[in-house]
This record gives sequence, structure tokens and C-alpha cells, in this order.
Amino acid sequence: MIDQLVHLLGYEFAQKALVAGFLVAVVAGLVSRFVVARNMSFAVHALAEVGFTGSAGFILIGLSPVLGLLSGSMLTALLIGALGVRIRERDSVVGVIMAFGLGLGVLFITLYPRYASEAFAILLTGSITAVSRGDLLLLAVVAAVTILGLGAMYRPLTFATVDPVVAEARGVPVRLVSILFLLILAAAVAEAVQVVGVLMILTLLITPGATAERLTVQPGLATVVSVAVALVATVGGILLALVITVPVSFFVTTIAFGCYLAARFAWPLLATSRAPQMDA
Repeated sequence: MIDQLVHLLGYEFAQKALVAGFLVAVVAGLVSRFVVARNMSFAVHALAEVGFTGSAGFILIGLSPVLGLLSGSMLTALLIGALGVRIRERDSVVGVIMAFGLGLGVLFITLYPRYASEAFAILLTGSITAVSRGDLLLLAVVAAVTILGLGAMYRPLTFATVDPVVAEARGVPVRLVSILFLLILAAAVAEAVQVVGVLMILTLLITPGATAERLTVQPGLATVVSVAVALVATVGGILLALVITVPVSFFVTTIAFGCYLAARFAWPLLATSRAPQMDA
């Protein structure tokens, strides 16, 4: 199996898949911690599904489905930010936008004269092993912009996440910060869908942050752990999928879930067993 893996890594498609997976994992890991802390799991789902609508629409007019995915996610983020003024309104706004977006997606697929295999690949399993050089370049640009944007707003975003009321009283533009984070989240969604597909998008944008939350309360360390989990799940999933004929998404979700279970159950037991030894 090792020899087979080494042989496959000599092919360009495998190399591009690993580079794309690395970019996706870093962005997803950075964003995931804030998604969990801000309770935005439903928004992630909506961004991914309406991103699928954008992908289907762009296929219909003969453009890149990856660019359509990014455009659909960004437009959805702006709509959620504009309509969901209060936190208590956000879920209902997200639900309304997601339902309308899915309706459009069905229309676009129906109007397409041929079988839209690219759109369905994005919806079901992702297409990380089929990324082109152009797609890889787009992923790299999106990753760079996303990381720079998250770095620039890290402190106000952290403040607004921990205590939005106090942050607003201190002059932090909480609504603007929320909209900007939604746009960053949309970019992360557009990247992560390339690996696991729309139906399993929560794996990379929820599980790493949820795992990190179980292991540490320090924001900086939690971010590092979240990125590490995303990298292990993504790169490990791609490597396993190269030698075993199972979709990448299965391995990514399984590894990420295993990390979460270990953090939830094994880590507390290990910490408890170490406590008496330290006291002694």
C-alpha cells in the first residue's frame, strides 16, 4: 500500500489535490473556531447549499462551477448580513434564503440540457482530486485573501464573539464585523466544498473548532488545534482515498469525527489520570 501511495503521488492530479487540501484545511481550521463560538452552524449549511445554486447557475451559462460556488456563497453572506440585523432573527433569515436558493438550484439543474455532473459532484462528494490548475490558483488567491482578512480583524472579531454587548459599547462596529466575518466564512465554505461536498460541509467548518473547544480555552492555542485537526483530516483523507477506492469525503469526515471523539472522551480521562500523579 505504501509503494502504491508513493507511485500515485508522482502524478500531477495527486499533487494538486494535496496542495488544494492543504489550502482548504488551513482556511477551514482558522474559521472553524469562530463558527463554533458564534453558533453559526446553520449559516455554514446555508452558504454551502446556496453556493451549490451558484455553481449550477454558472454551469448553465458555461462558466466555472468553482467560481459560481464562490459567487453564490458570497451573495448569500451579504444577504444574511443585510437581513439578519439581530442575532435572534438570523436563523429565520438563513432558512428563508436557503430555501429560495435551493429552489433556484433545482431550476438551474432542470434547465441544463445535459447531466450536470460537476454540480452534483460538488453537492455530494466534492471534487478535490479533479481540481485544475486554474481552480488551484483560484483556491490559493481565496485562501490568501481570507487569511489576511481574518488576521486584520482578529482582535475585534474575538472581542465581538466573546461579548458583543460590551464590544459595541466600547466602539467596536459589531454589525460590520459580523458581515465581514460572513464574507470570510463564505470564502471558507467555497474552499471546503471542494474536499467534502456541500452535504458534508460541516465536517471541516464545525468539527475542528468543536474539537479545539474541548481541548483548550485559550483562543490562540484553540486556533492552532483547530487548524491541526483540519489538516490531519483533510490530508489524511486524501492520502487514504488515493489507495482505497472510497470518496475522499468519507475519510475526511471519519478522521475528523475520530478527533472529536478523542477530545470529548479520551482527553478528559487522560487529564484525570494525570492529576493524582501531579499531586503526588
